[in-house]
Amino acid sequence: MAMARRKNPELESLTRRIASLEERHIDSLYGLEPVYEPATQRPGVTAEQFVSICCPYCGERFETRVDVSAGPQEYIEDCEVCCRPISLKSELEENGAFKALRVQRLD
Repeated sequence: MAMARRKNPELESLTRRIASLEERHIDSLYGLEPVYEPATQRPGVTAEQFVSICCPYCGERFETRVDVSAGPQEYIEDCEVCCRPISLKSELEENGAFKALRVQRLD
């Protein structure tokens, strides 16, 4: 009498995910980050914006790129003139449009 082998539930789940070919399953299977799709962009909202800021240390003005598609963010960028670190915090409107960029010293 042959004994039936019990299937591994993890293997079955993986097989279903591979067979589905849904983007979210493929991304998670390969450990990929979500990709920005221009077709999903909201009307009147640009994916990126260039903003002119003043360095809080040396006072020089330069432009920085703000990625609106990633949602509100907080990050550190060096001044292009004096190379000191600046804290930048982007703010967005409710519809996802760029609202403001807060610039602060780190000290």
